[in-house]
Amino acid sequence: MNSLNSILVEGNLTRDPSTKTLPSGNQVCEFSLATNRVYKNGDEGYNKEVSYFDVEAWSRLGAACAQNLSKGRGVRVVGRLKQDRWLDPDGKPKARVKIVAEHVEFKPVKPEGEAQAKTQGKQLGDEDEDQEEEDELPAESVVF
Repeated sequence: MNSLNSILVEGNLTRDPSTKTLPSGNQVCEFSLATNRVYKNGDEGYNKEVSYFDVEAWSRLGAACAQNLSKGRGVRVVGRLKQDRWLDPDGKPKARVKIVAEHVEFKPVKPEGEAQAKTQGKQLGDEDEDQEEEDELPAESVVF
């Protein structure tokens, strides 16, 4: 029986995606995204927590990501976790976990002036207004 291995993350790319074509002819697109979490810290105010995730997308999905994504672009990724293991040059075991994308949604690109105007004057934790605006925007969806 298979175990459940599913993840959904939404954030912004921290760098432009890179694409590789393997000797087998398969294409893989790799990118990194950052997610933000804001939470109240008692009466002292708000804390901001940032997490970073490495993502890889294969074949046609990877080609679509490479063509449509760039640093700063918002994206929602649904996929599975994969652990890579290897030995470093000193023979010590190393490992990292990354996301293998199965579904990617490209968030709409906002004009620079509009994005900046919406963030001016906002306080951390004012998430209700942003959520309503985000729900109204259509997202491009890519599934392969």
